[in-house]
Amino acid sequence: MLKFLAPLAIVAAGPAAATGLEIDVTGQANGTITIDLFEDVAPLHVAQITEIAEDGLYDGVVFHRVIEGFMAQTGDVQFGRADGDLGRAGMGGSELPDIPAEFSELNFERGVIGMARSQNPNSANSQFFIMFEPGYFLDGQYTIVGEVTDGMDVVDQIKLGEGQNGAVTEDPDVMSEVRVTADAE
Repeated sequence: MLKFLAPLAIVAAGPAAATGLEIDVTGQANGTITIDLFEDVAPLHVAQITEIAEDGLYDGVVFHRVIEGFMAQTGDVQFGRADGDLGRAGMGGSELPDIPAEFSELNFERGVIGMARSQNPNSANSQFFIMFEPGYFLDGQYTIVGEVTDGMDVVDQIKLGEGQNGAVTEDPDVMSEVRVTADAE
């Protein structure tokens, strides 16, 4: 667990009482990944991914881009469905609007969750990635939304992609169910 954050503050907008996600993964990796979301760091991003998860849209979405020693990317609710044609996986998002960047002073350490985006810093929507190893070159350029608190052993088993872009073209691991967890306090 990372030690660089003060206790989380609850924001008043949206589903801010949610503080985390539990992601059941099936495929080469099998198990549950538990994520603590940083509402105080990226309230707009956390509200959006929480809404998408509550609506069940992440259920059945694949890890479409997985690069050894770097990260595992998922969350394309438009083109990344396990039961669909994965040829465009990674090119889509949700029907919700894109989110303006919420950069912070936090670092991309192992287990940190970042929001994927296009070249435009204000284009994050539904896709996110989990860091296998530190990636400090991402600091201040991608929004950090949380960290894995349990299940990095599951993350480490996610099927790796091929080629320079890490595309997983056959039998990708799937987020079979994504649940929003509430603050235990």
